Amino acid sequence: MQRVLNFLQDNKIFYLATTDGDQPRVRPFGIAIEYKGKLCIGTGSGKDVYKQLIANPKAEISATDKDGVFLRVSGTLKTVNDTAAKEKFFEVLPRLKVLYSGDTAQTFTVLAFENAQAVFQNGQAKEAYTL
Repeated sequence: MQRVLNFLQDNKIFYLATTDGDQPRVRPFGIAIEYKGKLCIGTGSGKDVYKQLIANPKAEISATDKDGVFLRVSGTLKTVNDTAAKEKFFEVLPRLKVLYSGDTAQTFTVLAFENAQAVFQNGQAKEAYTL
């Protein structure tokens, strides 16, 4: 888990792939945390990405470093209904608390990877981990 988190933090931006019906959708994310042993991401409950994950919780993250090593994390995302998980995101990235406070139509939602597999690849060399 720590290697995956370090890689995502070191490379700042990663991409999350979801599906919208039969159409793939990919968007950049910039923060992932570990919470209770799970890799977690967060988003707004009113965003299309959240609606897509509710309809089909299977997703994949992809990130690449400056040397061409890439990471893929695939699994099922499950909503985490825990205020402490949200607070951990807000501690790491305080502007999220500002973005998702007040009279917004959406709330910040934490999603945890379940049954996740992480694969690092550098050329032909692969390393796989269960998260």
